[in-house]
Amino acid sequence: MDILKDAIGAITNQLSGLWPPPAEKHSLVDGRLMPCQWTPNCVSSESGDPVHHVAPLVFSGTAERAWAVLKEVIVREGGTIQDEQTGYLWSTFLIPLFGYVDDVEFRLAPDEGVVHIRSSARFGLYDLNVNRTRVEQLRAALGRDLQG
Repeated sequence: MDILKDAIGAITNQLSGLWPPPAEKHSLVDGRLMPCQWTPNCVSSESGDPVHHVAPLVFSGTAERAWAVLKEVIVREGGTIQDEQTGYLWSTFLIPLFGYVDDVEFRLAPDEGVVHIRSSARFGLYDLNVNRTRVEQLRAALGRDLQG
């Protein structure tokens, strides 16, 4: 099974080089995550639009612990941390087989007890709900790890 996983990983890594890099460096815009474009391949907890909206990641305990656990979860779930600034994190996830790159960003809001999240496909129009599903997987993993 590892041979198959390694082969798919090799193909994915090769294909990911074919897709365009992000148009701009990811960062906060006026203290918030970038808004989603009109395409349905993006979700954000800071969007008021029901097509794009997802709930933020809720945590209890200290913000520092939640942030540290979140970084562990991202890596364990297959993401790569690209940039981290105070209260902001940008990561990427490769979609197996096709090599699509998705950008996933986080903004810590310690006073609210949440981490805002934005997950967006870098290429294409529709993502078959991959980004929404990823947010829910990250939410579940973070919740498990914070409880344990």
